[in-house]
Amino acid sequence: MVETSSVTGDEDKLAGQLVEEMAELGFRAHRDAVGNAVGELGNPGLPRILLLGHLDTVPGDLPVYEHDGKLYGRGTVDAKGPLATMVWAALRASTRCDAHLMVVGAVGEEGCSPGAHHLRGAIRPDAVVIGEPSGVGNVVVGYKGIVRFAVDTSRPGSHTSSPEPTAVEVAADHWQAVRRRFGADSASQPAFDRAIPALVALNGDLLHARVEISCRVPVGFDRDGFLDWLRELAGPDSLTVIESLPAIRSPRTDPVVAALREGIRRHSGVPSAKVKLGTSDMNVVGPVWNVPIAAYGPGNSRLDHTDEEHVNLAEYMTAIDVLTTAIEELAASLATEGRSPRAAAGPDRETAL
Repeated sequence: MVETSSVTGDEDKLAGQLVEEMAELGFRAHRDAVGNAVGELGNPGLPRILLLGHLDTVPGDLPVYEHDGKLYGRGTVDAKGPLATMVWAALRASTRCDAHLMVVGAVGEEGCSPGAHHLRGAIRPDAVVIGEPSGVGNVVVGYKGIVRFAVDTSRPGSHTSSPEPTAVEVAADHWQAVRRRFGADSASQPAFDRAIPALVALNGDLLHARVEISCRVPVGFDRDGFLDWLRELAGPDSLTVIESLPAIRSPRTDPVVAALREGIRRHSGVPSAKVKLGTSDMNVVGPVWNVPIAAYGPGNSRLDHTDEEHVNLAEYMTAIDVLTTAIEELAASLATEGRSPRAAAGPDRETAL
């Protein structure tokens, strides 16, 4: 998988390869309407456990090689390692538990997540594990949300001595206004619990300019209210919302979190829970499906998108054991309930509890 390039938007070759390899392993495998690679095991009438990873990587042609028990290459951490873990864990667990297991390698997660957006309207699982690097002994229970937008400004030509602001000055003012809005957030607050704006790009001249800003936002953040404020701030200028996703956080009592923690206890040691400041497909599907959900996978997320990306192969093998046990525990939990969380779920939620 790592040797097959799959930069966002160019995942076809890897998707076809994964479908073929899953079929050879006994999965009912196919590609769906948007190009996701889908593999299924077990009885479709049983509770559905979805293992959702992604095929794509950021750009960067890195050499693929093994050294000192580590596999190097683009995607080893983010997130072909976690996706491969899911394939093998599902295959092992399918012989030991009664469940409908579905492994999906989604397209476009590093972009605007078309694969996950398609899935959330096409299926509704009973529980979800997101395939992202957590480290073998950790469960990721939450991700910050994001509001990313751009403002395009235009102003009539004038002499630089004029008191009227130029287009690029107006664009810069938009950035400063956003910084001031979140300035009241105490820096002493944990980073996961406060809004953090970042200037992505600022370019232009006297006549035309564009500013692009990304805001990582916490659970419960009023995205609609913030966007209304941005529209008022922009006035006659053009506001484009590039991405808007809520933050999500599962409680430690969540059945998926509990199952992963049990898997870690059995095969790795004392489990720990983490939250991440970025976003993932968990933000896309979790608030809509409103079912048990958490993220897990081998690899150090600090290596995401870097030229040193690599995964420890011993930890990768342990992660397969952890996830296999977690799937078995989760299947048993769903069977014990005697009902499907899909049927019992309440209204869709905007953020996790």
